Amino acid sequence: MSFEIEDNVALVTASSRGLGRASAEILAREGANLVLNGRDESKLDETVTALDDLGDGDVLGITGDLTKEEDIKNLVATTLDEFGQLDHLVTSAGGPPSGPFLETSDEDWYRAFDLLVMSVVRLVRESAPALQDGDGGTIVTITSRSVKEAIDSLVLSNSVRMSVVGLEKTLSKELAPKVRANAVLPGPHETSRIQDLIDQAVNRGEYNSYEEGLSARSNGIPLERIGEPQELGEVVAFLSSPRSSYLNGVAIPIDGGAGAANL
Repeated sequence: MSFEIEDNVALVTASSRGLGRASAEILAREGANLVLNGRDESKLDETVTALDDLGDGDVLGITGDLTKEEDIKNLVATTLDEFGQLDHLVTSAGGPPSGPFLETSDEDWYRAFDLLVMSVVRLVRESAPALQDGDGGTIVTITSRSVKEAIDSLVLSNSVRMSVVGLEKTLSKELAPKVRANAVLPGPHETSRIQDLIDQAVNRGEYNSYEEGLSARSNGIPLERIGEPQELGEVVAFLSSPRSSYLNGVAIPIDGGAGAANL
């Protein structure tokens, strides 16, 4: 099934690795022109080269820190200078540090809010005029299953990410009908971060092998495995496409059925 986004322009943040990169890979395969973003220039250049070979669209990499307003303004402005349009915005960002509430400082709270919430606020503010100019702009925010159910020792993610979904729902009303806004709520996926964590656990002697550690992370998931990043990327591409034209303001868990919430 074609997602019908050939020659569209998509900006994907935090896309040099992880779920942001997986989303960008699917968009590239579908023929979209891509703008990728990351802080590590060498890693970003490597990703641009890899994705440029996947489809017919052009791929541009722009380094920048999502907690800095000037970097976000440059990211969107350069996208428009290069391609003359912006059709799809996919927001992703690294997760805040883990830890219990009583060990979380004011500075931790402010940094998490800047990274997870203000980055989306500023990206949408800068992108909205261009998204509204097109034939049907989309915004997809990649958040976490912690929006639905609190996760132990992740007080920052549990608390702050809910603001992103509240913003997404508000945008789905304020920017409609020209722009649709939706969210995805990933559970565990086999990203490089998960791979590193499992490798560290193996080195500490917690598991005998990587496979054992990977299997342990699937405990409680009805599908008996954690997700592949491309599976989330497929959903992001679908939500960015005309194929999902009547989906607006939804938050979709992608967790293999692990969540216990009814809604």
